[in-house]
Amino acid sequence: MDALAPMPPGALKAWFLASRPRTLVAGAVPVAVGSALAWKAQSFAALPALAALVGALLIQIGTNLANDYFDFVRGADTGDRLGPQRASQQGWLAPKTVLMGALTAFGLAFVVGVYLVSHAGWPIMVVGLVSLAAGYAYTGGPFPLAYNGLGDLFVLVFFGVVAVCGTYFVQAHDVTRTALVASLPVGCLGVALLAVNNTRDQQTDERAGKRTLVVRFGSRFGRAEWFTMVGAAFVVPVLLAASGWTSAWVLLAALSLPLSVGPGRLVASASGAALNVALAGTAKLQLVFGLLFAVGLSR
Repeated sequence: MDALAPMPPGALKAWFLASRPRTLVAGAVPVAVGSALAWKAQSFAALPALAALVGALLIQIGTNLANDYFDFVRGADTGDRLGPQRASQQGWLAPKTVLMGALTAFGLAFVVGVYLVSHAGWPIMVVGLVSLAAGYAYTGGPFPLAYNGLGDLFVLVFFGVVAVCGTYFVQAHDVTRTALVASLPVGCLGVALLAVNNTRDQQTDERAGKRTLVVRFGSRFGRAEWFTMVGAAFVVPVLLAASGWTSAWVLLAALSLPLSVGPGRLVASASGAALNVALAGTAKLQLVFGLLFAVGLSR
């Protein structure tokens, strides 16, 4: 081994890195927003809320691990990768071991789902099974969503609408128009994250046959998508307050607007590995926006 080569992480750290902990905000924020809505409706229930959080994080981890495996075996993750290192591509964990980790995470999410079904009924069973299938199909199966330009829609639907409304439903046993609208900025910021990721990886994705929307329509589309999604996220609280569906406290989310400036500048001008900073900045924006939005919704 090259004496200058970095030492590979130990097994526990390898699994930790493979789970991509920085992305887990995409699973946590929708639960915070859905639970805030339940609190406002005087329907907050701690155990279902906690189970929804654990289930969402397990589905996120399972999706990340499946992505690690399938991107490697399909040739999307190579030595030319510009993003954070992946366990399969780096050889930290055997690819089949990573796949088994994904299936284990999905299995544990199913177990959590059994409790939620017992508490909230069959609609959650349908939502849970579809979410698990979609998490696997994101990069796996005969028609992987991310490889066919459907990754953005997947994120908007499952890490926005389904996650927020599902969290609200397991506590309030209902889905309101406010919950539906409040789920949109959460999903939009998730799509913004994906837009940065896909813009950064445009060339390597194209070589691997990964037909993301950025590969199909170009980097200008990816940059425009980021600004559109971030802009839409900040418009929704204004619409909610103006409509009277929520109190004006929901405008607290606007306090996170300065966090969009740095990533926005990079998205507008940078390319390649330089967009990793924009990716981290967008994740921070999603977290802070989501928490402020949740606080506002609860008032």
